[in-house]
Amino acid sequence: MFSEFGHQPGSFGDAILIGPNVLFSAEPEDYVTLTAIYVDTDFALDQFFWQHSTVLHDRLDAQGFAEKVYSEPAQVLRLGRDRAGMVTPWLDEMVALSIEGCFPQRFNRLQALWFAVMDVVAPHIRISPVRLTPLQRARSRPVLPRTRRFAPLRREAMLAREALHENVAHPWTLGELAETVRLSPQQLTRVFAEAFGKTPIAYLTMLRVQEMARLLRETDLPVAAAGRRVGWSSRSRATEAFIEHTGLSPSRYRAMRPVTTDHPENGTVVR
Repeated sequence: MFSEFGHQPGSFGDAILIGPNVLFSAEPEDYVTLTAIYVDTDFALDQFFWQHSTVLHDRLDAQGFAEKVYSEPAQVLRLGRDRAGMVTPWLDEMVALSIEGCFPQRFNRLQALWFAVMDVVAPHIRISPVRLTPLQRARSRPVLPRTRRFAPLRREAMLAREALHENVAHPWTLGELAETVRLSPQQLTRVFAEAFGKTPIAYLTMLRVQEMARLLRETDLPVAAAGRRVGWSSRSRATEAFIEHTGLSPSRYRAMRPVTTDHPENGTVVR
């Protein structure tokens, strides 16, 4: 097997945990049977939020917290033959139910099987200790695109996404972004939407809302100043986008912030 963990051998009793957009390859020595479970990131973050609901105020906080806790992009988990034998019937049943395609009707059974598998696997996942202070808990709802597919991503889409993440405040135009990845605006829109479920400009708006939420939570910047900091010159546009993505006005969102002193001793450590 080859991924971020380098070259490693694998055998019965091993599980491989691979993060989003992480390359992975494997070359079997003989015939092998693998079961792959693709987990939608929204689903995983929702479960993560409830798992850590005592320290996370709402779902928008879950992604950044999860990135800190699960900092390794890929891991080989040595479960052992006994544990692997325990989860194999559950995996086989998940495969059978998936082939049937009756997801709404068998949703609870699939969920139960998934939880049973993760109950065995989770203790073997290496996580990073994270300190979370009370003021780091107040955010609103996740605003990630809902329509995503499990498929290799075009390099141009990833480069465009990186450019947006690196400078959300830049006054990006579709033409400028397309030029940076050497595609036409129409091509970039299609490639980007297929990869991330949103057009580049809609994705940029999402990033700006997330950063604006952080500024409202962690600083005393006025709403207009926070909007300018993330790239909106108009307060009305910033407010409109914020409400569209969170369901709350910036002022209302800020009012929900817990009033407490941000001292290290008040933090919560998750290990």
